[in-house]
Parts: sequence; structure tokens; C-alpha cells
Amino acid sequence: MPLYEHVFLARQDVSTQQVEGLQQTFRSLIEENGGSVGKTEYWGLRPLAYRVKKNRKAHYTLMNIDAPHEAVAEMERQMGLSTDVIRFLTIRVDEHEDGPSAMMRRSDRDERDGAAARAAIATMTAAPVTAAATAVPTPPTAPDPTTRMIPNELDHDASAPPVLPPAQDLPLFRR
Repeated sequence: MPLYEHVFLARQDVSTQQVEGLQQTFRSLIEENGGSVGKTEYWGLRPLAYRVKKNRKAHYTLMNIDAPHEAVAEMERQMGLSTDVIRFLTIRVDEHEDGPSAMMRRSDRDERDGAAARAAIATMTAAPVTAAATAVPTPPTAPDPTTRMIPNELDHDASAPPVLPPAQDLPLFRR
């Protein structure tokens, strides 16, 4: 049977117990139609990037599903009818990921970021400070806006059309 990863978003005013009830409802629906639900993860109440059906936050839930297409289509139809589900996304995958998903591994990422910051600080304090490193570079000087650049005849390509002064570039209109 095909494997799917399914994420659905429940409204922000629904309680966590009601989200678990929705999860159980969709799990039983999949199992009735000949499929199985492997791992389920509740990611919590998280802010949305933009308002969806007047909600600024939503309860995120992930389900790893091993079921025929008809079972997944029926579950999606039921989610479309439910007023508590504001969005859902089902993706067919080659294999399910073992262990926690990327959203649940956030604490690992935070620990790695801390280690990288500590290593960067250690390398900055270990490097000797030289006079060249402390010298302030001078900014490049800008050309004087009042002077006009005159093209050099050697730079001009003879096959190029002539460059007209700015006043002659504008079309003439009669009133």
C-alpha cells in the first residue's frame, strides 16, 4: 500500500483533547477502509504565517499513514466537511521517517546552534589582534556630481548610434 504523511491544522479555539479526538476519528476512518496509521505527533498550538479562516494560530498534527488511496480520499473529504479542521496536506512518500519528525527535533537544533555560537566565540577570542585588523578603511570617494563626463573619442565605437545630449532625447510635442 502507498505511504503518506498527513498534516492537518485545527482551529485555535479547539482544546487539545478535542484535537486528540479528531486524531482518533481520522485514525478509525483509515483503519475501517483497510489502512493503518503508524506514528502520530501533536506539534502544539503554533502561530500561522497569515490568517486562515479568521485564525491566527492552529493546532498542528502529523500522521504517518499506510493506506489505499480511497481511504485517504475519504479522510480528506471528512476533513473538508469538519468545521474544526482549517487546512490539511497529504503527501505520498517512499518511506516513513523513523524517529521524531523535524518539528519535534527542534531541541536538537537549538543545542547545535548553541555549540556553533560557542565555537565561533572561541575562535574570535583565540585570534591575535593586529594593527592591520584594527585599521579603519577609508571609504571610496564619489565623483563630483557637478562635473560632466565627456566621452573619449577613443572609447567611442564608430558603428554605434550617436549619443544625443539630454535635451534632444525627448520627443517634441506641439500644443
